[in-house]
Amino acid sequence: MKKTTLILGCGDIGMVLGRELLAAGHQVIGARRNVAALKGTGIKPLPLDLSDEEALAALPDADYVVYILSADRFDEASYRAAYADGLKAVLRTYEARAKAPRRILFVSSTSVYGQKDGEQVNETSPADAKGFSGKVLREGESALFKSPLTGTAVRFSGIYGPGRDRLIRQVLEGRIAPKTPPMYSNRIHRDDCAGVLAHLIALCEAGKPVDELYLASDCAPEPLYDVMAWMAKQLKVEPTEVIQAPLRKRSSKRCDNTRLCETGYAFRFPSYREGYAQVMQEGGFLAEPV
Repeated sequence: MKKTTLILGCGDIGMVLGRELLAAGHQVIGARRNVAALKGTGIKPLPLDLSDEEALAALPDADYVVYILSADRFDEASYRAAYADGLKAVLRTYEARAKAPRRILFVSSTSVYGQKDGEQVNETSPADAKGFSGKVLREGESALFKSPLTGTAVRFSGIYGPGRDRLIRQVLEGRIAPKTPPMYSNRIHRDDCAGVLAHLIALCEAGKPVDELYLASDCAPEPLYDVMAWMAKQLKVEPTEVIQAPLRKRSSKRCDNTRLCETGYAFRFPSYREGYAQVMQEGGFLAEPV
């Protein structure tokens, strides 16, 4: 029988994941407020508002539940609704079922880390961010870990990909990050986000061990200045303005993906160079291939 995967918050990453799971033989249900975007994808649409108790009660049983909701706005109320209250409601729903999912995957973020001095961080590092976003995400993770259901949280670093080209546009405007002090940045291509989630589900299907927490970032944590300088060279742009980020907002850490790589996952875009080359080429930013 086909395995059923329910993707809650089936947006950009969810649709890429859904296509991969369909190719692997899964039945895929995509839940989102507006399901028009799912037409023709092969993903079964499910209109859903997580604040609707009746809709929650009607969620289908599934072998895997992937929670990829995103906040409507960058404020604490929106983050709490998406990453804490929404997840807790889903957990309560499935905890009450006779048939539990084999695993619930929760998409979290490396914003849970508060390190600012270029420290290397992994799954065992303190995650004590002072901002509301990191705190709320940690609350969601904690709810998952305390649940009797089997779950895994995946902390993605800065996601980029088609349509996520803010950094490219900043470089095209002649802007660049300061060279000193170095502000380390960590990134992961959208397709690798989907690939990591599909990989963890495949491990479960193969009966292989899966941890409760993974840090998912590519293999090149580098100073943001170096990333933008490389982009400027590809785009043939001469930077003219240094971006001055407020020190209180500065985040600088180096994400270590060893635990994920040890599961056998091979990054499609091991660094920003391969990934942004694809985004710049497909987005029409380059006249010639990198």
